[in-house]
Amino acid sequence: MLRTEFNGSPFVGVFASATESHLFAASEVDAEPLADELGVDGFYSGTVGGSSVVGSLVEGNSSGVVVSASARDGEVERMEEATDGRVVRLDERTNAVGNLVLANDEAAFVSPGLDGDARDTVAETLDAEVRAGTVGGVEVVGSAAVATNNGVLAHPRSSDDELGALEEVFGVNVDVGTVNYGTPLVGSGLLANTQGYVAGAETTGPELGRIEETLGFV
Repeated sequence: MLRTEFNGSPFVGVFASATESHLFAASEVDAEPLADELGVDGFYSGTVGGSSVVGSLVEGNSSGVVVSASARDGEVERMEEATDGRVVRLDERTNAVGNLVLANDEAAFVSPGLDGDARDTVAETLDAEVRAGTVGGVEVVGSAAVATNNGVLAHPRSSDDELGALEEVFGVNVDVGTVNYGTPLVGSGLLANTQGYVAGAETTGPELGRIEETLGFV
């Protein structure tokens, strides 16, 4: 476990995104300690569309990566080199992919706002079953939850129906929690895979306990 902040911000999930094998981080983030904590093979350090909010613009799994339409050709090429895999832009109407898609290696839960073509792209690129819905009553499901192959930590105001849908689509343990001293959008302050996790610097002991229990670290 690592607690940290990026440029004074504890919202680590805004600036970085992780899969089982790779890390995507803003260029101003010291990516090596994060990569070590998460046990990944390599990392991309840079921007997406010239922006440093990489975690809000990228989502992926072991099969591939979807990225916002704003991503430049050179950025996509560097991501492909870093991951040795597929990196696919969603259509031009889709920007904050990291906020709109929640994925592990088996499935993806997406915002109801994504149209059929975008959902098909997510399914094909990530080789995953795709289902649309809300988490905690919000459509930014990538911000409202964190999913790994062992568990899903969700927005604390998630309904029983929402939690049931997450459990059904991902097939793992699902529970609610917060980060950074009560922040409900857990995806904004947490990076995780089955090998480790990185939480925002303001995340409390009880919050860390819930993260570890839900994501299978204890």
